[in-house]
Amino acid sequence: MYQLEIFQNGYATTIMFDGPERLSTLLQRAGVYTAQPCGGQGSCGKCAVTISGAISAPNAAECRAGARLACQVVVEGNATVVLPDSRPDEQIETGMAAHIEARRPMPGRYGAAVDIGTTTLVAKLFSLENGTCLGTAAARNPQTAVAADVMGRISAAMAGGLVRLQKMVAEEIERLLVACCAQAEILDVPESLVLTGNTTMLYLLTGRDPTCLSRAPFQADRLFHEETILLGRRAYLPPCMCAFVGADITCAVYATGMCEKWETALLCDIGTNGEMALWKDGTLYVTSTAAGPAFEGAGISCGCASVRGAIDRVWLEGGKVCVHTIGEAEGVGVCGSGLLDAVAVALQSGKIDETGYMEGDSLPLCEAVALLPRDIRAVQLAKAAIAAGMAVLLETAGVGPDEVQVLYVAGGFGSHLNMESAVTIGLLPSGLAGRAQSVGNAALAGASMALLDRDAQQAMARIASAAVPVHLGGNPQFNEAYVEQMLFCPED
Repeated sequence: MYQLEIFQNGYATTIMFDGPERLSTLLQRAGVYTAQPCGGQGSCGKCAVTISGAISAPNAAECRAGARLACQVVVEGNATVVLPDSRPDEQIETGMAAHIEARRPMPGRYGAAVDIGTTTLVAKLFSLENGTCLGTAAARNPQTAVAADVMGRISAAMAGGLVRLQKMVAEEIERLLVACCAQAEILDVPESLVLTGNTTMLYLLTGRDPTCLSRAPFQADRLFHEETILLGRRAYLPPCMCAFVGADITCAVYATGMCEKWETALLCDIGTNGEMALWKDGTLYVTSTAAGPAFEGAGISCGCASVRGAIDRVWLEGGKVCVHTIGEAEGVGVCGSGLLDAVAVALQSGKIDETGYMEGDSLPLCEAVALLPRDIRAVQLAKAAIAAGMAVLLETAGVGPDEVQVLYVAGGFGSHLNMESAVTIGLLPSGLAGRAQSVGNAALAGASMALLDRDAQQAMARIASAAVPVHLGGNPQFNEAYVEQMLFCPED
């Protein structure tokens, strides 16, 4: 029997193990999660740690400053590992633009709405008697320690990791609920829950085999809209629209009220997945495209979450690149909104051209943070996926960008998005920027409505069942648009 000592945030943890095991596996068993956006392939460098003792590792495990990659190192005997101190996210979107009232609430005295995002989790605790919000808590989704995107997690689940993925998210949700109750200074636990998320997140939460989501014809064998028992409580899971447009978008569409108006409206939730819904003449068209984790700060050499010290804004002033960091702290990396600004500034200043070509080896943002050519490429791929998906959705509905009367921008990335930067790099058509409305965490707002009014649950079921999915996989229109959108589009 061997032991691994783990040091992080000033605390020490010891875990015992029998024989050689990968370090990342031991850390997860100890309840310590390191980010692995690349799915443990050793290519992103985000799980770098300092380790000594009986270990073996390929050369690929070596990282700068003598650190090693936890996903590659094998611990063969007694060892000690020092992990970077964790930093709480400071800009996880918890705000909701929608007005919420208690009308026909779910049973109990207290209830909670939970948004299970691919990257983040948010919970809100409510009084079911009067609809008052009593507490809010948010955290990174611990499943990012397995993979940054849904396909990586589906692959991990199919390879035998389903129970572990389910346990990860369930335990973190429980921790958030406890934190909400502590804020409200109540001892009672919420009796009822509404949990929303994309289709894959709900599959993993409920421990359902996601194999059907991994291959053609990509037909989900469960779309939810059901009450069940989860985390020992009564829980409602809102309906998904299809395999690739989940309950989070159903909730967001309901929260905006866009289907109750006659104006042509477009909803975009841009993150690891780019999910979009277009309301035109009484028909709701929906689609989703895999943008990858770049807009969440993952997969970027200096990328990070919205933590203290993350560069969240970049601009030109007198020809000089200026940056703002969260908390006015020393720069530690760049988050999604700052990344988009940085690319826009690079285009405007001529540091990169419309093809993404960069002169030199890097684009410095501050003393400790710089973008590499591969980071620009990651943004190109992500923006092309979103812009092409939007173009195909509009074309399918016979709508031009100028005909869209309102653009609802949802989610954490969208809430902090600089519209001018989005237009500069070609993420959004220029005409839409002036019609944009930030609606915060609209998925959470919709889940909260479903918690406090059961009529909302039936309205969501009608929305989901009537939606017209626009499939992009193998779609020649999308493939053509994707190639066209690979170019950045700086304005004159």
